[in-house]
This record gives sequence, C-alpha cells and structure tokens, in this order.
Amino acid sequence: MDKPQVTDLYFMDARSRLIELAATLDRLHRASGETDFRWHCLMDCLPILQDTAPEKTARILERMSDPTTAPIPAAGEKGACGVWPGYRRDHT
Repeated sequence: MDKPQVTDLYFMDARSRLIELAATLDRLHRASGETDFRWHCLMDCLPILQDTAPEKTARILERMSDPTTAPIPAAGEKGACGVWPGYRRDHT
C-alpha cells in the first residue's frame, strides 16, 4: 500500500487512540498523588512517536520490557502491569 492508502485505512483508528491517550493524560494531570514507574515509562515513550527513526513499535516494547536475562525462581502473585516494575527514567 502507498501512504494515502495506509492513511485511509488507519487514520480514524489512530485518531481515536490519540484522543483517548490525551484524555488519559489529562486525567493524570488533574489527579493528586505521585506517579509511578508506569507513567514515567509512558511519558518516556511519547517522543519515540515523533522521531523519524524506524521500528517505533519494537523500540517502545523494548523500553517497556524487562531487560534482565537471569531467570527468577518463581513468578510473583501479582499479574502483569504493562511495564517492567524495575523501570527507571534513565533506562533505555
């Protein structure tokens, strides 16, 4: 497909998701309390959407994933939270 075809096919879905993300960020800014590692990671991923480098999906998934390679003895009781709990703002 060419760019106009991709735009025709995916634009309305992308528009909807972008508006939902903006609404979520607005709710966060109005809320009290501290943000956690998930919000820090989300905010650190946003610039990737605007840069010109390829593979945005892979780079965002990599940033959100656990970079460790050593196996853990057992999985914890808490389910997945979408971002590696050890995420730090200097993590790349």
